[in-house]
Amino acid sequence: MEKKEDTPSRIIKRRYEEKNKDKRKAANGTFGTYLPRSELEEVNAFLKKYGITKVELIRQGYRALQEQIKGSYNGT
Repeated sequence: MEKKEDTPSRIIKRRYEEKNKDKRKAANGTFGTYLPRSELEEVNAFLKKYGITKVELIRQGYRALQEQIKGSYNGT
């Protein structure tokens, strides 16, 4: 695979990304996980159909689970 030609804007962008890499890593995280291909395609089709981002799916799912657990948690 050939590397694209270095242009002034690409050089500036690389320099900026290198300087800010640690800040970005400290501020953001990722879920390194895999789904079976069929399930992944089903989820992606659903998200596309309703215009939902994967990030929004995670946030809403997390909130729903919090509410579900809060409602069933007995304090032990």
